[in-house]
Amino acid sequence: MNATDYNKLFESEAERLRGRKLLLHCCCAPCTLGVIERVVDVFDLSLFWYNPNIMPEEEHDRRLGELKKVSEIFGVELIVGKYDNAEFLKTVAGYESEREGGSRCGLCIEKRLAETSRYASENGFDLFATTLTVSPHKNAVAINLTGERLADGAAWLHSDFKKKSGFLRSGQLCEKYGVYRQNYCGCRLQ
Repeated sequence: MNATDYNKLFESEAERLRGRKLLLHCCCAPCTLGVIERVVDVFDLSLFWYNPNIMPEEEHDRRLGELKKVSEIFGVELIVGKYDNAEFLKTVAGYESEREGGSRCGLCIEKRLAETSRYASENGFDLFATTLTVSPHKNAVAINLTGERLADGAAWLHSDFKKKSGFLRSGQLCEKYGVYRQNYCGCRLQ
């Protein structure tokens, strides 16, 4: 399935699943802004912050603060997972020199989506998804395959949020709400 197919699948699933509980993994406030308008009126939405990859910890906390602003603006619950950068570093050991988009990113995304799936399943969510697919630097097809594979209890919601100007909308809303836009994904291993 290609990215266009995932976008069509999201649109058909979203209407069919209207009102269901969705746990949306948020990689950052800017990406969340590019997604939230599409899902907030469709699903019973909660945002999930789990990003042990972000370093240094001060940057992690700054990004979390920005996401708190977004959750307040849209009146959506924000659930904050544990920050454990040491555990993340164990996960990607041996892949530190990989470029963004390489094998290290796959491991990082898998770790974050596995935790999102676990939390969603243990806490009565029907679905889970991620804002990661809004980024032009992330492979939506690979992310969707990972989400499908990790779904256990809660179902994976297929998406490619960069379509239909999702990334452009992210920038517009960051400017509108004065949200900080970082200049790197999260880890500083290169």
